[in-house]
Amino acid sequence: MVVLAVVQGITEFLPISSSAHLILVPHFLGWDDQGLGFDLAMHLGTLVAVLAYFRTDVASLWQAWVQSMTARRRDSEVAMAWGLILATVPAIVFGGIIGLMGEEMLRVPGIIATTSIVFGLLLGWVDMRAPCKREPEQLGWRAYLAIGFAQAVALIPGASRSGMTILGGRAFGLNRQAAARVAFYLAIPITTAAIAFETMLLLQNPLEDAWGSMAMAAVLAGVSAFAAIHYFLRMLQSVGMMPFVIYRVVLGISLFAIFGWSG
Repeated sequence: MVVLAVVQGITEFLPISSSAHLILVPHFLGWDDQGLGFDLAMHLGTLVAVLAYFRTDVASLWQAWVQSMTARRRDSEVAMAWGLILATVPAIVFGGIIGLMGEEMLRVPGIIATTSIVFGLLLGWVDMRAPCKREPEQLGWRAYLAIGFAQAVALIPGASRSGMTILGGRAFGLNRQAAARVAFYLAIPITTAAIAFETMLLLQNPLEDAWGSMAMAAVLAGVSAFAAIHYFLRMLQSVGMMPFVIYRVVLGISLFAIFGWSG
């Protein structure tokens, strides 16, 4: 449990796919599926981490959004707040569809390996070719909608939500840190939606005597996620995306070698 919580916290915000790691680690250690309560706790921990790290930005964007409706405020920060809301819509819609169809059909090692490799290489290609001159406040609604669709694609396990949203931001000329910030901001509503969905499922099948383990999982995931965000932002400008691209390709090849297509 400790290992999985730390792995989830680190990989949730790095462009390397948390779902791939949460398949590999239990396989090597011979563990069973961690269960819905554990998923809920880890999501709660990572949500608190991103809110804590960007607390000033989140408060400012929230204020801008509220004032856009109460005081008819109109500026770049308001546009960004509404842009982030727009970018959330595709993932919510597609997430609902996948939830109804059943996500398990996509959690096939071959699919995860393929998306890890393909979208990893695409991330590296876009990162090398795209300009690094824009800030999130300079994006229009079309750009935010496109980034939202990129995030929706990341609902396919292995694609990496962080990786796909960074890819979308870089494609529209955001510098690396700005693209990462947008990816982290977008994690807030998506993770909140995931927590709400998991809570509803959990209420239908209550856990017994698992609250201590869930609390520990939330704390460990939150602390490791906070550290991952901090160091990822610090290293972006110097190393770019290539180390993560190489890691994703190696990870995908490893999944194919160990599990084949269907595991």
